[in-house]
Amino acid sequence: MHTSPEAGRGRAALMLCHFAGMVDLVALPVWVGTLAQHHGFDLEHAGMIVTAFLLGAVGASLVAAPLYIRLPRAACAFGGYAIAALAFLGASRVAGFGALAALHLVAGIATGTALSVTHGTIGRSANPHRLFAMAGTALGIGAVIFYAAVPPAVAAHGGSALFLVFAGLMGAAALACALGFPNVATGGRAPSAAPLPRAAWCAILGVGCLALNQALTFSMLDRIGVLRGFGQDKVNGVLVVCGLVNLLPAAVAGLLQKRLSPVRVAIVAAPLQAALALVVTLSAGFLPYALAGAVYPAVLIFTHTFLFGLIARLDPSGRALASTPAMMMTGSAIGPALAGSVAMRAGFGGQALLAILVGAAATLCFALVASRAHPSLKEAT
Repeated sequence: MHTSPEAGRGRAALMLCHFAGMVDLVALPVWVGTLAQHHGFDLEHAGMIVTAFLLGAVGASLVAAPLYIRLPRAACAFGGYAIAALAFLGASRVAGFGALAALHLVAGIATGTALSVTHGTIGRSANPHRLFAMAGTALGIGAVIFYAAVPPAVAAHGGSALFLVFAGLMGAAALACALGFPNVATGGRAPSAAPLPRAAWCAILGVGCLALNQALTFSMLDRIGVLRGFGQDKVNGVLVVCGLVNLLPAAVAGLLQKRLSPVRVAIVAAPLQAALALVVTLSAGFLPYALAGAVYPAVLIFTHTFLFGLIARLDPSGRALASTPAMMMTGSAIGPALAGSVAMRAGFGGQALLAILVGAAATLCFALVASRAHPSLKEAT
C-alpha cells in the first residue's frame, strides 16, 4: 500500500523509519555502556561491536544510494527493517564477541538499505527541510522515551533487554513500511545522469565530520561520567535531560528554515560542537559535564536539518540524500571504536584533541561549500 510523503500515513511511516534507522544517534552511550557493563567487554571491544553495525549500514548505503531511482523502495524498506529486527532478536540470545559482531553487521546492512531509501524519499518530497525536521522531532520524542525506559530496563534485566528493544523498534518500522511507505515519482529527465556538484560533495564530507565528532564524544558519555565518579544514576539523568533537550532542535530548525542560511549555520555549529566535546571530555565537575552533554547532540540535529535541505537543493535526484546513512554513519562507525581505543591509550585528553582536529576539518568543508555553492543556495530563501 503506497501513499505520498505529504500524506499523514506516509509522513508517519517516514518518521518511524528515520527513528529506527538513526537509533545510533540516540542509543550510542547506552549501547557501548551496556556492552561494557553487562557483557564484560572493554571499551575498545564494545566500540567495535557497535562499529560492526554502523559499518554494515555505511556499506549498504554506499551501494543503495546510487541505485535509489531504480530500487523497489517500499520492498527494500520493509525487508531491511524486518531483517534487522531478526538480527537484534538473535543478538539478545548470544553473548560472545564474534556472534554479537556478526549479528550487528547483518543488522547494519539491513538497516542501512532501508534507511537509504527512507532518506532518498524524504529528499524527493515537496519540502525536504520541513519533512526532515518533522522526522528529527520524532527522533527527539523517541529519545525521551528511550532514555527514560531503556537504561532502567537494562539495569533490571541485563544487556539482552537493549537488543530486544532494538528488535521491537525495527519490527515496528517494518510494519509501518508494509502499511504505507510513500511512493515518489522518479521518472522524467533521468536525474541520476548528472554528476553531483562539488558543493554537494563538500557538504557530504562536512556532515560526515560532524557525525564523527558526535560519535567520538557521545558514545563515551556514559563511560566518562561513570569513570569520573559521577555515578550511574546521575549519568542516566543526564541522558533523560538530553532526550528532553533534543525535542527542540529539529522543530526549531523547521521554523527557521527561511530565516537562517544553512551554510552559516554549519560554519558556526562545527566549532561549537568541538567546544562542547572539550567540556564533556575534560571537565572534572559534574555540572559542566552534564550541561555540555545534555545539549551536545542538539547541535548535530539542528545543523543536519539545514544541511539536509541544502543538499536536496544541490542534488534534486535524491541520490545524495539516499547516501545520508553513509555520511552520518561513516563517522558514527569510526567513532565508538576510535574513541574507545584513544581513551584506553591516551585518556580522555587524547579524545579532546581528536575532537578539535575533526571540528577543524568540518569547518573547512563548510567553508568550501560557502565558496562553491550558488549564492541563492547559501542564503535563506
